[in-house]
Amino acid sequence: MLKDFTKERFDIFIQAGQSNSEGYGFGPAEHPYEPSEQVWYMNGDFTMTPAAEKVTGNEIQTTYGLFFAREYLNAGLLEDGRKLLILRTAVGGTGFLDHRWGMTDDLYLRMMEMTRTALELNPENRLMGMLWHQGETDALLNADYDTHFHNLSGLVQSVRETFHAPELPFITADFVQHWKGENAAISEPVIEAIRAVCWDCGPGAFVETDGLLSNCQQLKRTILDPDWEDHIHFSRQSCDLLGQRYFDAYRKVASR
Repeated sequence: MLKDFTKERFDIFIQAGQSNSEGYGFGPAEHPYEPSEQVWYMNGDFTMTPAAEKVTGNEIQTTYGLFFAREYLNAGLLEDGRKLLILRTAVGGTGFLDHRWGMTDDLYLRMMEMTRTALELNPENRLMGMLWHQGETDALLNADYDTHFHNLSGLVQSVRETFHAPELPFITADFVQHWKGENAAISEPVIEAIRAVCWDCGPGAFVETDGLLSNCQQLKRTILDPDWEDHIHFSRQSCDLLGQRYFDAYRKVASR
């Protein structure tokens, strides 16, 4: 039976960026995320499904957004009669310099249309925040500080202005330290630009990723490709911790 989502009232979070936001954390299946009737996804094709992890082989594939949602519910921030909707707008291997997230580019335009669609489902739906993780692609394309700051700040301000949410919290994070350490020269300008957007462009927070392991470090192997040591993606366990850090940062920003 099809569900009528116009009868639901949602707190909406945009989850955007590239692969670490899309969800490439792998790990054992002993402690899966427990899906809840209160937490939903809008997928990139605009379908609505219960928010859940994927099973890949004998491993679980996950994203930090699920654990952010778990903390949001556990903290009692979801009011009675409301549900949480995560807009799954992230796509791996994408950036500004490859013309995917600029304001005339496909992923930006789809993100805006998904947000518009979600808000229009019910007049009581409300946009609560933007969870972003991106920058590795732009680092690999040698983005400089000024270019990345301009691109990212423009995206954030556009979302706020379009949806009349000038105080919309923007939460983002550092790269996987394993990968960043191997690519310090190209990473630093991008990360410093991301930090500056959090400081300079309205309510925002930058989440540190010290102590969070890559898939390669956690599993000592890779799930995606036996010939590829995956240094760039947070492991499943790290996604759990990262989601908690995103939530802690969000709560501080939202309570100001």
